[in-house]
Amino acid sequence: MNFRFILNIFGRVLVLLGLFMLLNLIWVLVYHEDTLVPHLASSFICIMTGGVAYFITRHELKQSLGLKDSYFTVTFTWVLISVFGSLPYLLTGSIPHIPDALFETISGFTTTGSSILTDIEVLPKSILFWRSMTHWIGGMGIIVLVVAILPLLRIGGYNLFKNEASGISYEKLTPKTTSTAKRLWGIYITLTFVQVGLLLLGDMNLFDALNHAFSTMSTGGFSTKNSSIGEYSPYVQYVIIFFMLLAGANFSLHYHFFKGRFRRVFQNIELRAYLGIIVVVSATIAVIIYHTGGLSGEKAIRDSLFQVVSILTTTGFVTTDYLAWPVQAWGLIFLLMFIGASVGSTGGGVKVIRHVVSLKNVMLHFRKMLHPNSVTVLKINGEVIDEEKVSSLISFLVLYILTFTIGSIIMSFLGEDILTSVGAVAANMGGVGPGIGSVGPASNYAHIHDAGKVVLSLLMIIGRLELTTVLVLFTRLFWVR
Repeated sequence: MNFRFILNIFGRVLVLLGLFMLLNLIWVLVYHEDTLVPHLASSFICIMTGGVAYFITRHELKQSLGLKDSYFTVTFTWVLISVFGSLPYLLTGSIPHIPDALFETISGFTTTGSSILTDIEVLPKSILFWRSMTHWIGGMGIIVLVVAILPLLRIGGYNLFKNEASGISYEKLTPKTTSTAKRLWGIYITLTFVQVGLLLLGDMNLFDALNHAFSTMSTGGFSTKNSSIGEYSPYVQYVIIFFMLLAGANFSLHYHFFKGRFRRVFQNIELRAYLGIIVVVSATIAVIIYHTGGLSGEKAIRDSLFQVVSILTTTGFVTTDYLAWPVQAWGLIFLLMFIGASVGSTGGGVKVIRHVVSLKNVMLHFRKMLHPNSVTVLKINGEVIDEEKVSSLISFLVLYILTFTIGSIIMSFLGEDILTSVGAVAANMGGVGPGIGSVGPASNYAHIHDAGKVVLSLLMIIGRLELTTVLVLFTRLFWVR
């Protein structure tokens, strides 16, 4: 592998991360906090370390990246930003325990939304902003951002891009990967600030509106309030529901919508399945909690819709404790953790399209059993899904279930009850945040053993990078020429 060129990329990423940290100073000054020096030190360490890495490898700019280089670079870029991204927590003393700081940082960048914080509102505003900023940076992807602003990565940038991007296929909106990355980030930024404007019309101030918009569009779920979105009015909750829906949809569809290609958007089979799941599950849960919870019709619909959209898009915001609902209702919520958002969205999980393709493949198999001489092909949105893609999908699903099972067993060996173990693993692999058991929406991950936090942190990165990008590094084949 071309380690010198990889180090050059790491250096540029760290410089970019350090520059993002300087934004924390705005809130240090606005709220007259005494955290100026720690924030400056955090930024300085990142910029200097990245600068040195870039300087000593500056002659490698014309080199290219192969597949192995891309897998290695993407995985360790996320490890790197998580380590350096924890500096503001550690140096300000907001989260002094290293495993906790790393857990919170990885949860932020991977947009998982799991937290070890028991009292969010006592933290400095600058730290709360950094916490949400890690979501926003990680939502669209740090590699996608680097590809968008660094033309040097046109060599091998495609491999980096697709290994960080999610789903069964990768659609290039333009012939150039750099242009595609720029358009995706342009849509992302636009939707974020449109949401900020709408939240300001509710009962949010600018600081809270920015933080919650960052967390919504990234499908992250970090809030500035202990009670999450339950702190705010129904208007704010509906605005956040709408933007969670947008964030959980394929950003390529947003691009086509802005271009006026409405037919292409609304005929997309994954979008229809995505919206269909939300409607059916929300209606089912609304009926259950309306008849058992003594809620008004509007409240039952709003609570059900909010939690369903939040969990399916893997955002993780909550307005109520869904574990207090009847088991049938929160059982459906748990199942949503294994579905996930759409391909090409900022959401995590298995992805709706994989379930659609799997179901279609099963039906195709039944047809071949009944009509063995028929010629049939599997098509999604007019595109033929060949055997290689189907095989890759099945391998992914098997690997996902296997990783979930092993992770749950490890967590149970570390002392967690079985409900908490499966809930924590499902929530962190899927990028959801709140799970079931003792890590439900009314609790957090502070009580988890340090070893358990390390396991869950690794699962967050594995889940965010679609399993194979990370797990291939642990195979012998990867390191053999």
